[in-house]
Amino acid sequence: MNAVEHPNFQFSRCTGRKKAVCIGINYTGQNSQLDGCVNDAKHVYHFLIDRLGFRARDIIRLTDEAHDPRNVPTRANILGALRWLVRGAHKHDSLFFHYSGHGAQVRDRNGDEEDGYDEVIFPVDYLQAGTIIDDDLHDGLVKPLPPGCRLTAIFDSCHSGSVLGKCYSGIVFVVLHALPPQHLTDVPFVYHSDGRVKSSSVTKEFLREKASPADVICWSGSGDSGTAMGVHEGGIAVGAMSYAFLRALRDNPRPTYEELLRDLRRATRKYHQKPQLSASHRIVSEISCVL
Repeated sequence: MNAVEHPNFQFSRCTGRKKAVCIGINYTGQNSQLDGCVNDAKHVYHFLIDRLGFRARDIIRLTDEAHDPRNVPTRANILGALRWLVRGAHKHDSLFFHYSGHGAQVRDRNGDEEDGYDEVIFPVDYLQAGTIIDDDLHDGLVKPLPPGCRLTAIFDSCHSGSVLGKCYSGIVFVVLHALPPQHLTDVPFVYHSDGRVKSSSVTKEFLREKASPADVICWSGSGDSGTAMGVHEGGIAVGAMSYAFLRALRDNPRPTYEELLRDLRRATRKYHQKPQLSASHRIVSEISCVL
């Protein structure tokens, strides 16, 4: 069948309420400790307020440096933040989700992944409470959204290329070897890095279960088989993807999607990363990226 958007899909004007969740987890004191993720959450938080017009009271920031236990990125608090973010969402609202921390692939438990793996993110208490799989993220972030509501999600973590991208019908800008061949039937639009369409088919079952009428955009720091690097910029530990994203938007506040993707890939090439872009709808790559 031809690739189609959800029958009730609508673009968002991003003129309504703005809400955001920023998560940064360094896993301090654990064997898997990172350095720059808390800085990423702080930098994104201030960027949203200073540059994009978000209000501090409309942003939840979860880090493992927080003193208030409600602001620690436990599994329960992260899932609660997702519910808060989408609660009361309306057409033309602009929602923003940022995660900087560990990501991985684990064996699929319910048979919905053709490659046999789920993409997961790691709360600070994952050893006790478990991970959060891509199905949970879909149910929490994508499924509740009404037509015409924008969600912009950024995942600065390993194996994050389709952490939301397999959760809805949409386009995915990829280097083709980043996706196994069987995934080419899971997204209606798969593109070469230069924008040429490679595949435009999708299963009826996938459209029925995963398509979203909302205006969902997902940026991720790597493909499903890739890693995301922690680096030092200006002597400060940061995630390469988070830093590149903010730097690109400071240098060019209204880039096209094509320009922003190319800027991200250019900035992270030295770290052997290849950021990915996916969406709930076909993107005209020449239009401006509005958050």
